[in-house]
Amino acid sequence: MNVMTSSPEAVTLSDKGLHVALTTGSSYFNYHWLRDNCPSSFDATTRERSFDIFHLEQAPRAEAARMERDVLIIDWAGEDHVTRMPVSWLEAYAQGRRRPDPADLPRRAWYGDHYADVARFTHAELLSDKARAKDWLEALIVEGISVVTGMPDSDEALTRLVNVMGQVRPTFFGDYFDVRTHINPTNTAYTAAALELHTDTPAEEHAPGVQFLHMRANTVEGGRNLFGDGVAAANDFRNMDPEGFRLLSTIDVPFYCEHDTYDMRSYQRVIELDQHGEVSGLTISQHMLDLIDLPQDLLDAYYPAFCRFGKLLQDDRYIMRFTLQAGECIVFDNHRIVHGRAAYSATSGNRYLRGCYADRAEMRSSYRALVSEGRFKA
Repeated sequence: MNVMTSSPEAVTLSDKGLHVALTTGSSYFNYHWLRDNCPSSFDATTRERSFDIFHLEQAPRAEAARMERDVLIIDWAGEDHVTRMPVSWLEAYAQGRRRPDPADLPRRAWYGDHYADVARFTHAELLSDKARAKDWLEALIVEGISVVTGMPDSDEALTRLVNVMGQVRPTFFGDYFDVRTHINPTNTAYTAAALELHTDTPAEEHAPGVQFLHMRANTVEGGRNLFGDGVAAANDFRNMDPEGFRLLSTIDVPFYCEHDTYDMRSYQRVIELDQHGEVSGLTISQHMLDLIDLPQDLLDAYYPAFCRFGKLLQDDRYIMRFTLQAGECIVFDNHRIVHGRAAYSATSGNRYLRGCYADRAEMRSSYRALVSEGRFKA
């Protein structure tokens, strides 16, 4: 970077900030921001800010400032403190953009013919090979789904797999759930009946982001797995029905889950958008949709849009149909991937699936730690 350090106009002070001549032109920086983000404000060991701007007796103001080589040097008024800030750092934040996020990867939509191309990994390699763990997390961020093979037939195997990503995230069902036919079921999943396409636990205020389903035994007739990409369907819906898309992506509707010991309720948007305005996923579940309490005249438009999207989501174009085998674990984004199950014969064999959840934030955190140097790593 070439900075004209000899020019007296390289730094100009004003009342609330200063202007610096950068390679991209003159840029303004607020004094509070400069003082708060002085490199000395951060502890290299804890990687946390150790300076507390709330303790300043008066608003920060530069007494003097100058350029020396490629470093901005600020002498602060009323403080025995000097800030030395690299110009390269100022260049990166001059436009007020978000700090670059290596986990902010574009999603790749997929359709019903995708099963042969689903990213696959072995349990052993994910536990031992950081490069493969990085590839696994990237596949989950980009495509929202993966299959892990070679799973040992044990409870511990599932926990160890989750720990590659983060921690098991409890829900009101507990840390883990066992999907098999129950005599007195509290959930449709605990029967042999078909399960419609849905996302899990929509009644939670913050539903878990990543779901793990470890098939421990599967010898029954029927029960094929159904998986679809909500991003693909919602993107198509946006093009087909812009007004319906607007309704489903801007209006919250209620979900519930009720039994003897819990009564969980939340409001969610059926189509979720990220900070870029792109579709990030869905929240949808017909068996946990509460009574929609919107004004009746608004329902004249909302319900038809909701039904159009629900029917689109069930179209064969979007749905993978396959049978998860014993020793396989399917891992997927619970805010993106809709899943269901065909009915099966409970007396034809044994079907046992153990599941749990983790958070998308932990998934992205683990990915960043594997691929980036962060702010403080040498």
